[in-house]
Amino acid sequence: MKHFKVSLTRSFVVAIDAENEKQARWLAEFFLGDCPDLSSSEDRKNEKFKIHSIEMTYNEATEVKEEI
Repeated sequence: MKHFKVSLTRSFVVAIDAENEKQARWLAEFFLGDCPDLSSSEDRKNEKFKIHSIEMTYNEATEVKEEI
């Protein structure tokens, strides 16, 4: 098999109760950590792949809206 590095960009909406916008932003960034490999051994066998590692390289809250 060939070895590749793939960059992914994802967005999440996190509903969170916090004291203020700054805290909400920080807590969402801090506690949404690394993403696990969700593939099973059967997935890897059937699709013939192996994920070596997943490293978070970008993590920034881009928008915060207070809901009423």
